[in-house]
Amino acid sequence: MSVKVVTDSSSDMPREVAEQYGISVIPQKVIFGTEELRGGVDITADEFYRRIANSATLPTTSQASPGEFRELYESIAADADGIVSVHVSGALSGTVNSARSGGDEADISCSVEVVDSMQAGMGTGLVAIAAARAARDGGNLQQVVSAAEDAISRCETYVLLDTLEYLQKGGRVGKARAMLATLLSIKPMIIIRDGVVDELGKERTHRKGMARLRRVTEGFAPLEELCVNYTTTPDEARAFGGELQSLLPEGKQPLLAQIGPAVGTYTGPSAIGVSLLRAHVG
Repeated sequence: MSVKVVTDSSSDMPREVAEQYGISVIPQKVIFGTEELRGGVDITADEFYRRIANSATLPTTSQASPGEFRELYESIAADADGIVSVHVSGALSGTVNSARSGGDEADISCSVEVVDSMQAGMGTGLVAIAAARAARDGGNLQQVVSAAEDAISRCETYVLLDTLEYLQKGGRVGKARAMLATLLSIKPMIIIRDGVVDELGKERTHRKGMARLRRVTEGFAPLEELCVNYTTTPDEARAFGGELQSLLPEGKQPLLAQIGPAVGTYTGPSAIGVSLLRAHVG
């Protein structure tokens, strides 16, 4: 038996990556009026962005319920020594609390350890991958948790937005409020710091914003992991990943992940960003 790893769909983890590492992904929900849809199950990311482009009002989001977590934990516990459940920052979502409640309610013999990634999107995803690698290598429950905590200490996520409108209307603007006064004609850049959204900077054009993203990424080198995140511009993201590949160990490819409905509700379309793990130094 081994330790099982769980995350939620706001990690934006590509399906093939989750399958590769045996990570169970519980879907978060996006709500249009009275219609509740599970991200990645009832609605794809592309469908979501098409829908918000034609919608007068923004959707809301909701985390998986404790009951849904309980059902998932019970379904994977039979051949598990323990479960490590890695989730979006507790300051941005109630997912961590739902996971803990679900773990307490679950009728299982193994322990459930819930980890607050202090991140969002593939920042959470990279922490979950680090935990899954430790589990694959035979780590026990505490070793897998420690691998996740180590990854949290080295993780960064930052995004270039086309507008702050979605973040503001969704109530997740956090410490980036100062940028609201200068919304006109800027491309805002945000970063997840201490589990909340903070200002990274602002540029007058998208091109200058992309150059800033590259400089920030280079400043975090050397890197162990790198993922380029995008909402509606996959070709740009793929090309940007190619530009950044030299920051990774030789032969390693950047990951590419589409920002799904749970996070895309707040970033909006035309957003592009980076999630990374800084390499251990010394």
